[in-house]
Amino acid sequence: MLLLREPVLCLDMCGRTACTLAPDEVSSASRYKDRSGRQRRPRWRDGDMDKYRPSYNKSPQSNSPVLLSHRHFKKDAPVDEFVLAAMRWGLVPAWFKENDPSKMQYSTNNCRRESLLEKKSYKDPLLKGQRCVILADGFYEWRRRDKDKQPFFIYFPQSKHTLPGSAGTQCDDVKQECLSEDETPKQEEDKDKETSWTGWRLLTMAGLFDCWTPPSGGEPVYTYTVITVEASSNLQGIHDRMPAVLDGEEEVRRWLDFGEVRSLEALELLSPKNVLKFHPVSSFVNNSRNNSPECLQPVDPNMKKKPAETASSKMMMSWLKSSTPTKRKEPEESSTAETGEKPTAPKQPKTAGPMQQWLLGKGTNKK
Repeated sequence: MLLLREPVLCLDMCGRTACTLAPDEVSSASRYKDRSGRQRRPRWRDGDMDKYRPSYNKSPQSNSPVLLSHRHFKKDAPVDEFVLAAMRWGLVPAWFKENDPSKMQYSTNNCRRESLLEKKSYKDPLLKGQRCVILADGFYEWRRRDKDKQPFFIYFPQSKHTLPGSAGTQCDDVKQECLSEDETPKQEEDKDKETSWTGWRLLTMAGLFDCWTPPSGGEPVYTYTVITVEASSNLQGIHDRMPAVLDGEEEVRRWLDFGEVRSLEALELLSPKNVLKFHPVSSFVNNSRNNSPECLQPVDPNMKKKPAETASSKMMMSWLKSSTPTKRKEPEESSTAETGEKPTAPKQPKTAGPMQQWLLGKGTNKK
């Protein structure tokens, strides 16, 4: 993945993701099982909830929600207890001696599974157990054929029983409470059932992270890279690489539990998985300054004009104009100075929910 200064496409693997859930919804959607099989809901690391911003079009150098072992921050925490952190996309090695990360001479947004043990930037974090899971609604990839560059949105298949845009806010007050000392495991189990996540299933991508402190002093900066593997059979027509996807709670647990699963054993979890769904989207997403539901809207790539509105698309647009769910942050906005790009449309989303309304509704033309 490369951070581009022009509104064009990435030269390597996916350079854009979408993560539109609010912070509390990300926590609910990333529930996991510990070694005993008990399902748990991760909490945000202190201060990191405010560093994360939902976005329909997230690019390198922005902060993304990352799941990792609490032991990395608290030495006496159980290794199989996981927390959420907001980390910067694009790994900066702990040994990097410059004060400005942009002076790195190579991209670290992606790292290939095949060369993890060959490059110091990735080998050191891997052997130290600094494994993480990057969370996203999905990622964008571009199919190149001659001069044609068709973007696609790629994601986990979603349950037909999902209640998009609402499940994450129904029980927020209950979910945020800590268990009191007199609550029993049975009470906790009942509470888990009440607050189980039925919204959008987040994509879980394997990654490595590192902690870098500027040589001149300053706050430590946590950064990550996404591990890639050869594309699965159903994605090879789009690109020859894909993120190393962890499919299910057990794979997520084993990747993150560096106490039980050693580095070389963990690498066996990383292989092409033929489980992802996708649909074509418009070139609107090409410009990283564009950040609205249009980035995710399915289109017919064979039509020059915008597809005719369907009942579901009209419903979605009406929902967009009239609804403003609570407890959601405004999606992040990239600065013109950082990207050198100008938005093609002055649209800014007010909510993350319509993405699910669109993708899970009828008539979406999903592949």
